Amino acid sequence: MLVPPVLLLALIILYRFVDPPITHTIWTERHRLGSVDQQWVDIEDVSEFAPRSIVAAEDANFCLHWGFDMAAIREALDDGGQRGASTLSQQTVKNVFLWQGRSWVRKALEALITPVVEIAWPKKRILEIYLNVAEMDEGVFGIEAAAHRYFDRPPLELTATQAARIAAVLPNPKGRNAGQPSSFVRRRAASIADGAATIEADGRAACFED
Repeated sequence: MLVPPVLLLALIILYRFVDPPITHTIWTERHRLGSVDQQWVDIEDVSEFAPRSIVAAEDANFCLHWGFDMAAIREALDDGGQRGASTLSQQTVKNVFLWQGRSWVRKALEALITPVVEIAWPKKRILEIYLNVAEMDEGVFGIEAAAHRYFDRPPLELTATQAARIAAVLPNPKGRNAGQPSSFVRRRAASIADGAATIEADGRAACFED
C-alpha cells in the first residue's frame, strides 16, 4: 500500500534527524529468513575507506549531482539499457521508502521522491542511511553487520582493502562474498580501492567528509 504524500513528506523530514527503524526489504528478508543482522552505526564511527569505497563502486559522481546522474543515464541508454544508472540517492530512496524489483510504478515513485530527499537531506545523511540499510550479504544489512560478518571487526577498523571488498559485493550481495572473494571480486575490489583514492584526491568525496 502506498504511503499518502503528506505522510511521506513527514517521514522524509523525520528521517533527516531520526534513523529509519526498518525498511520493506529488511522486513521481507526477516520474514523469509526468520532473522536478519543489522545494527545502526553513525557515519563518524565508520572507517573513512568505507564511504569512499561505496561511492566509488556505486556512484562516483555522488557529490556532483542532484539525485540523478544524467551522464550515466545517457550512457545506459546508449548501451541499450544493459547497465544500471541509479545513483546512491535513488538507491537510498528505493531502500527506505519503496521496494525491490523492476517496476515502472516503483521507478516513477523513485524519480518523484529522490529530488525531495536531495533537498531535505545533506549528502552525508543520504550516504549514512545507505550505509546502514543496504544489503551486503544474505540477511546482512549495513556496514556494521557486514564488517563483523566478513572480517570480525567494527566498521571503524576496516582497511582500504576490506572496505573495497565489501563494496565489491554490490549490487549482488547474495552471489558474492567479501570474506572469501572470488577472482572477480578481488579484481573489482582493487578497482574500487583505486577509485576511492581518486575521489578523495580530486574532491569528489568532499560532500560527505566535511
